[in-house]
Amino acid sequence: MSFPWAKEYTPSHPFMKWVDEKLPLPRLVYNSVGTGYPVPRNLNYFWNFGFLAIVCLALQIVTGIVLAMHYAANQTVAFDSVEHIMRDVNWGWMLRYAHANGASAFFVVIYIHIFRGFFYGSYKAPREMVWLLGVVIFLLMMATAFMGYVLPWGQMSFWGAKVITGLFSAIPLVGEPLQQWLLGGFAPDNAALNRFFSLHYLLPFVIVGVVVLHIWALHIPGSSNPTGVEVKTESDTVPFYPYYIAKDGWFIGLAALLYCVMLFFFPNALGHPDNYIPANPMSTPAHIVPEWYFWPFYAILRAFTSDFFFIPAKLMGVLAMFGAILVWFVLPWLDKSPVRSGSYRPMFRKFFWFGLIPAMAVLFYCGGAPAEEPYVMLSQIAALYYFAHFLIVLPVLSAIERPSPLPYSITEAVLGHDDSATLAPAE
Repeated sequence: MSFPWAKEYTPSHPFMKWVDEKLPLPRLVYNSVGTGYPVPRNLNYFWNFGFLAIVCLALQIVTGIVLAMHYAANQTVAFDSVEHIMRDVNWGWMLRYAHANGASAFFVVIYIHIFRGFFYGSYKAPREMVWLLGVVIFLLMMATAFMGYVLPWGQMSFWGAKVITGLFSAIPLVGEPLQQWLLGGFAPDNAALNRFFSLHYLLPFVIVGVVVLHIWALHIPGSSNPTGVEVKTESDTVPFYPYYIAKDGWFIGLAALLYCVMLFFFPNALGHPDNYIPANPMSTPAHIVPEWYFWPFYAILRAFTSDFFFIPAKLMGVLAMFGAILVWFVLPWLDKSPVRSGSYRPMFRKFFWFGLIPAMAVLFYCGGAPAEEPYVMLSQIAALYYFAHFLIVLPVLSAIERPSPLPYSITEAVLGHDDSATLAPAE
């Protein structure tokens, strides 16, 4: 989106002029995060999580590269190499804990970022491509995190790999060969560990590429905002630098403080104790559970306990687990309400805060609980509402809901009536 009032990059130094002519990288940075990129003036703190996600990704890549220098992707020594990192490598314990807890921090940030998009309608036109690329990033994150969880080669790593890859065997005809192709054999062993390590190292850089596309797609229509009203005049915006750089900066400092508290005082709080036991194919853990950020989808998988006509329960669970994320791809076309922001949709707010959020909370809790009653029944109820929210509630609300009046402009929503916005609307 072109803003006629945006400042153009005009280098003054001869060297910078030469660089701008040959490789306009300074111009790109200026137009992306500098005064050349006007941003809606009413962004709240939920918009800080996008920039924070980039910081988390950078942290994971840096710590992951250093850890890879000391890790051995061989089933006979993988567990010992992790212990070597923890005990013998200088600051190895901190790097390992930083990487493990950094994954959890990354998912916390991304979940908040996604649910901000749900509430404020960030998936609606003209930002559909921004949303679709964001869902692709989330899928890549899940694949990367799963493969990383296997690498320590503890009990939960081994059995988690066996259970998750075993899901592919539910696919008719090609399931068994596909599972063997993924593992490189009939069960997780050295071939699977090597493949997962290679992909775990590669996929973060693929994520970086998709993040670049995500930001590029965002800069075409410009950032959304809490009102859902598009930018109309210069008074609706402020330059990204210095205003939002400063706002993002202190927010990252606060997040880093909370992260360091977790890293130095509770580094194992989110880990499973069984993963500090070397992998043993002959000893099945009493309760196999993935990392916490997979719990809602694991709960949906386990919610299917009976066959439906000729469809096995396992296959339905697999389809529902993947469908829980794939439904996000069609969300821009399921919610046809002309109003973007949930702040001006009273019925939508009720279903969001008292329907979708509690359903996700139940799925998170049940995904980490044993596969027994009442957790299975609660998972079934929560999964039913989860899909109903996207496939039934949103389309129906789009047709029957009467939204609250929208402000004329972003400035009016922030400062009251704006005469300049009324007299000089953007073309």
